Amino acid sequence: MIIFVLLAILSGIALSAQAAINGQLGVKVGVIRSSLLTFTVGTVVTALLIFFFEPNYDATLLTVPKWQLTGALFGIVYMVVMVAAVPKIGVAVATVATIFGQMTMSLFIDTAGLLGNEPIALNYWRLAAMLCIAAALVCIFMANRSPENNND
Repeated sequence: MIIFVLLAILSGIALSAQAAINGQLGVKVGVIRSSLLTFTVGTVVTALLIFFFEPNYDATLLTVPKWQLTGALFGIVYMVVMVAAVPKIGVAVATVATIFGQMTMSLFIDTAGLLGNEPIALNYWRLAAMLCIAAALVCIFMANRSPENNND
């Protein structure tokens, strides 16, 4: 199980690097073009991974419940918002804000047992984690706004 935690941490590292790179690219070529490049490269690489490594499954993208296909749309929202936000608010604030949004929704999904997931009770540890993330967001945001970080 710890390997999946480590892999998730590595994917977070990759997302922050991607946000910084795409934010700068978006400033130069445009938010939508930068997002398009990411999705195009991602499509090609994913197609190759499917072709060479994906095992066969009983269901296909055409036979699963259609609501399960809507998850792909959320990646577009994330990508476009991050490419636009990073140059304005920085990688750290954008990333922690994203994590705060993810945690808020994930706790709601877990607690209610939504979208086919088993319910997980909301408890003080989970609420404390949310408060820590909220505090981190406020601290990083305020640190970015401090006079020593303003170039005006």
